[in-house]
Amino acid sequence: MMRANSNRKTVRIRRLLLRLLTGATAGALAGLALAQTAPPATAAAGTSSAVTVSGRGEFKDMKFTVSQTEHLTSQAVTVSWTGGTPTTLAGTLFNTDFVQIMQCWGDDDGTVAANPGPPRTQCQYGASPTTDRGSWPGNEYDDTRKVFYSADPTNYGQDDRYGAGNVSGLGEVPFKAVDGTLITSGTQNNALFNRNTTNEVDFARTGADGTGTEYMEVQTANEAPHLGCGVPVRENGTLTPRSCWLVIVPQGHLDLDGKPYADTSQVNAGSPVSATNWKNRIAVKLGFNNVGVNCALGSDERATSGSELAADAMSSWQTALCPSGKVYGYTELGEPDTRSRLIADGSSGLAFTTRALGADAGTTAPADPTVYAPTALSGTVIGFTVERRPKAGASEAVRKLAGTKVESLDLTPRLVAKLLTESYRNSPWGAVVGTTAAKGYGWAKNNPAGLASDPEFIALNPEFAELSVPETPATSTDLLTALGHSDSARAVWQWIVSDKEARNFLAGVSDDWGMKVNPYFSTNTDLNPTGFAFDPANTDTYPKSDPWCTIPPGTDATAPQCMIDFHPYVTDMHAGALHTRRADSLWKAVWDPLASPPAYKSPGPQTVGSRFVITVTDAASAARYGLQTARLRNVSGTFVAPTTASLTTAAASASGTGAPEISPARATAKGAYPLAQLVYAAVRPAKLDSAARKDYATLLTYAAEKGQISGADPGRLPAGYAPLPKSLRAKTVKAAAALAHYTGPAATNGGSGGGSSASGGSNGGTSGGGSADSGGLGGTVAGGATDGGTTGGAAASASGGGGASASPSDKPSYDGGQAVQTTAAGTTPADPANALRYAVPVGAALGAAAALGAPFAGGGRLRLPLRVPLPGGRTLTVVPELALPERLRGLLPPGRG
Repeated sequence: MMRANSNRKTVRIRRLLLRLLTGATAGALAGLALAQTAPPATAAAGTSSAVTVSGRGEFKDMKFTVSQTEHLTSQAVTVSWTGGTPTTLAGTLFNTDFVQIMQCWGDDDGTVAANPGPPRTQCQYGASPTTDRGSWPGNEYDDTRKVFYSADPTNYGQDDRYGAGNVSGLGEVPFKAVDGTLITSGTQNNALFNRNTTNEVDFARTGADGTGTEYMEVQTANEAPHLGCGVPVRENGTLTPRSCWLVIVPQGHLDLDGKPYADTSQVNAGSPVSATNWKNRIAVKLGFNNVGVNCALGSDERATSGSELAADAMSSWQTALCPSGKVYGYTELGEPDTRSRLIADGSSGLAFTTRALGADAGTTAPADPTVYAPTALSGTVIGFTVERRPKAGASEAVRKLAGTKVESLDLTPRLVAKLLTESYRNSPWGAVVGTTAAKGYGWAKNNPAGLASDPEFIALNPEFAELSVPETPATSTDLLTALGHSDSARAVWQWIVSDKEARNFLAGVSDDWGMKVNPYFSTNTDLNPTGFAFDPANTDTYPKSDPWCTIPPGTDATAPQCMIDFHPYVTDMHAGALHTRRADSLWKAVWDPLASPPAYKSPGPQTVGSRFVITVTDAASAARYGLQTARLRNVSGTFVAPTTASLTTAAASASGTGAPEISPARATAKGAYPLAQLVYAAVRPAKLDSAARKDYATLLTYAAEKGQISGADPGRLPAGYAPLPKSLRAKTVKAAAALAHYTGPAATNGGSGGGSSASGGSNGGTSGGGSADSGGLGGTVAGGATDGGTTGGAAASASGGGGASASPSDKPSYDGGQAVQTTAAGTTPADPANALRYAVPVGAALGAAAALGAPFAGGGRLRLPLRVPLPGGRTLTVVPELALPERLRGLLPPGRG
């Protein structure tokens, strides 16, 4: 008994320390986050802004296509080409016939009449590594701005200008920023952009068939202020977003003097911004959405908050509604905390959620009515950037695909469980070295090193039997996951526990090849070293429970790293998608003994040609950054990708009252994507005044009609969302009308946002847990009895609405807006949510605040959050609403906690 008590105390202390560490991590990530206030944009449905441009001279047979050139924001576009010569390498270095891509600003420099483009001095390029280039595929010229000049008119070297007068003609092409800042030296690691922030593509391969594809991260002025893309500028008397350029420079098989290489084993390619190579550049103009404040300053604002799954859609809708005078702020916040806040304070406005109020364990739906309106249909996805690196002896077919991206993966619930539970041998980095396992880690000794070598994974993805992956914490031993509580995390664990193989694995049963679960995640109390069983069915986070810490093998480091260092969190799913697009796992893997004090540092993004990063993100963020997404096995045994059809099919299985959920266990149709999620807008009308109710009704009506038309224009539904089926759109319009014409007890206190003084009052309306659902959505969405409303039925149709006014109907939908009484039950603990999508750098002080707040996760509520307003209608939650553990409440003064 004494030993058990001691173990429990140890576990409590360990968990407290882990929470402190998690809080510090959240603060650090917040301090590093970039602004994301521009409206999202993706390729328009039915219309395309794709552009195809032909090459010149040596590259006249090549054609380059950019997938999207209008309504851009921070996102990825696809650059593809045909008619090229296959890339050759000299050892590991790129030698001939590859493609380089960059983003530039400025007016046409007039040098190529047939293809206007910017000056080479105004292009973001040249931020390759300054050290540790041993495995880097560049030659210090082709991946930098370095050039050399020669006065010989028949062979001027790389450049006809820069380097003149210097020793040996060595020089650098300067970089000029949009504000006039000029950098003439040290351009490889300058103050404006570096290896970790640049979006340049140094090396893109042309395959054996003469084609190639690359994903280019396009940056707005938020991410690259020195380019200024999307900032409003005055042109011909009108303010329009500043356009920029995507520039492609093909490298060929001729030497710098235009003659064939004398030595084909020697890498001769020079900088793409040298005068020699710039002659062959292809420029494509890029049009951006406005960056920054999109609504009139000083306008009254209606607050909205909640699910990250609604973030991209809401950002788009906000912009379209501004001209009508309706300004809607949006604060991203984890759904459990969102529900808790709306229960505690109905005057806080409209909240986005995938579950009904009171669905979380320990919470109760409010007595007054709640309106639920279906708003968005999306889902959680496993996104990845994986490139093929053939093993020695790989087949000719595989060798021909070297360096190209893997487009599809099949994953089972058990495979994802292995990743999330840190069960691969190399996940606790250094716990197993050679044939020796550290004390307590014998379970890992015979496990696969990582996902890529797991026999279960290879059986489903056989090409990996011929691919080589360096299975470190930065690649295939874990997933990049978001910090904090969310319904997306809950959905992933619900999908895992819906699968018998995964449940058995977590309980301690080895898979068919002998792999064992990390015991710190075992659902078997007897196996779990903490003395407590892991409970995935009631988990809505991605815990890092293993306490392993060590000095990484092969380093001369003097400080240890722990699991949260090997596998860092990201701020949210959007950040996970962005870092996966950049192939940056965030692991600070390199010990720098010269730092003061000595510390670990990031090696930067992974090397081109062998990148492997995999993340849990949302479908909209994956689409925004062009991530490949895995096909997941649903309960029918079918592997399904997240498409409009599969999301819509899954929506037909939603059940429950108030806000019917899509449960992975009940999405039994063969074509149903198992992690599809329906997002609802939840409003407590009795706590708002008439003006606030009508404004929220306007938002819901727009979201249900014009907001369901897919497209890149502001106001449209971005990629990654399936348009709501007609029946759900009708319920939202009906709910909006009910909200606008609500006739319950008048609010006397509260309201929401801006100068409107709506006020909360009596908890009237209906007795009991009330739910004025989406126009009578009370029961299952797909058939079945309803609780006081109409029978549901999510039609398979994915057609968008259109042509409707953004104003609600002038007639109530039913009986003066009286609510259908429902009560939802659930099992997810109510806890503080994950950090929202941070929109400005907040610095070390905010990191400290987050660190101090982390230990108070779970229990009674402190009266926070601390928020900072941002441009574009968003707000930044600096310190979220925290919850105090039961055991600490007694330490507070009376009336606190």
